[in-house]
Amino acid sequence: MKKDWWTKEFQKLVTIGESTTAGGWSSIRERCWANQLARLINEFQRVPVELVNVGIGANLISTKVPAYLESDRNPPANERIGQHVIEQEPDLLVISYGLNDARGGTPIDLFCDEMHDIVRRVREKIQPLIVLPGPYYMTDFTVGGERWGHADLDIFYRYNDAIKGVADACDCLFVNLLRAYRDADWLVHHDGVHANDLGHRIVANKIFEVLASNCSGLALETKTLESHIPPWRDESVLRGVK
Repeated sequence: MKKDWWTKEFQKLVTIGESTTAGGWSSIRERCWANQLARLINEFQRVPVELVNVGIGANLISTKVPAYLESDRNPPANERIGQHVIEQEPDLLVISYGLNDARGGTPIDLFCDEMHDIVRRVREKIQPLIVLPGPYYMTDFTVGGERWGHADLDIFYRYNDAIKGVADACDCLFVNLLRAYRDADWLVHHDGVHANDLGHRIVANKIFEVLASNCSGLALETKTLESHIPPWRDESVLRGVK
């Protein structure tokens, strides 16, 4: 039988990650994928989910990775899990990393070890449904110069497979964003790195698709309504066409 990952409505969504999680380069806050994901969830729930978006630009997975000493020194994921995630007590958590670590030269094994540890630390304190998206699609791997020039699309696909491996091992849902983008350059901002408005919609839709097909809690209101809603279609005129 198919596994049902979550049987209740979601109460609090925390999204932690890099600049695209933070909203770059959506034209307004409401077009960031995190905000769009919350709205999609709220279309089907009786009680709206609360969104807490703690994405930070140029963020990395850990203090241990090579690019950290050359970064903007904002606290990486392993340092802010306590305050930005555990203290928020979400029941739905999206951890979106990989793009900056791949570009910054983080070895895949080290990245996976750090992601494993983050999931472990979260689950020691709270029990949210955890979603791990793979890297976003990007078009210009020269942006940022030598400091961020350690990746290409092939490395992104290797990261994608590795994140899926972490998700499978840690009992998390995986979202294949590279497949969702389908190599469509027009989903990427002109800076070559971040999602544009349309790209943010694709990300939100793909994460929601994975949630909807794995979590019956999102169907509770729908299943209630379908038992008593009156027909709203009037096909009588169409049936009279000769």
